[in-house]
Amino acid sequence: MERELALEIVRITELAALASAPWMGRGNKEGADQAATSAMRYVLNSVSMKGTVVIGEGEMDEAPMLYIGENVGSGSGPELDVAVDPLDGTEIVAKGLNNALAVIAVANKGNLLHAPDMYMEKLAVGPELVGILNIDDPLEEIINKAAKALNKRISDLSVTILDRERHNHLILQLRQIGVRIKLLSEGDVAGAIAPSLPEAGVDMYIGSGGAPEGVLAAAALRCLGGEIQGRLMPGTQEEYDRCVIMGFERPCQVLTMDDMVGTDDVIFAATGVTEGDFLSGVRYLSGKRAETDSIVMRAKTRTVRNIKSIHYLPNKAFFKDKEKVIS
Repeated sequence: MERELALEIVRITELAALASAPWMGRGNKEGADQAATSAMRYVLNSVSMKGTVVIGEGEMDEAPMLYIGENVGSGSGPELDVAVDPLDGTEIVAKGLNNALAVIAVANKGNLLHAPDMYMEKLAVGPELVGILNIDDPLEEIINKAAKALNKRISDLSVTILDRERHNHLILQLRQIGVRIKLLSEGDVAGAIAPSLPEAGVDMYIGSGGAPEGVLAAAALRCLGGEIQGRLMPGTQEEYDRCVIMGFERPCQVLTMDDMVGTDDVIFAATGVTEGDFLSGVRYLSGKRAETDSIVMRAKTRTVRNIKSIHYLPNKAFFKDKEKVIS
């Protein structure tokens, strides 16, 4: 992929964040998501590429835009797989909470896993634990191996997990084992990335979340040197059959990094919508300006760029279109 593409795709997440930020605390997660999706698609179609959405807002009959299989980009340039989550944390924005992100990943065609929209069991770690842990092992064994590898006491290990009823048994186990626990209200992608960011102070991410979000996290972790293991969790025979139709001969097999993002180059970008652990949210400044905080990473070079941008909103073509202005 062309290295200039890295700076192009961060423009996509910036506009999605700017479009969804006004919905913070307004109790309308659908409105926030639609705003982010519209903005992301608007910029995507100006980028020089022949992109195909492999992870998006849903199937064509479920999503009016950025649906799986949709062609995006200008129609010239490299053929790319595109994975998007215009707003990771719709409920977060609706309630005015932390860690909402606009996220995108691109890779050469055929490298990003077309993950079905269902739960995925996940185990994500930072560079120091790559190749050491196994998602198939009992939780206590995973914790003990991690503590030994990191030369930490178990009581000093920090584990993140989504605060969901389906995780009650895991949270109870973690408490019995004695690790420190950080419960997340939402933010599946950010949660899985956190162990690879030293400033986050997290050693491991466990539990189940969306399979598409698992692929997005894998793209980021490929750039950061971390690792995620996953396993699809079809809950019905219909979901199981759908996995088989999509090419998963053994739907419940462990999925590795190579399964999710291939071995080729990948670029990942995210912009904070609300305040977060590693990205600040959109800040409104005087003079009709707004500040965004973004990260853009490329696996081929392992370059990580943090970008703070000041946007003069009246000059944004997207907001000049009255049909897209949020009232």
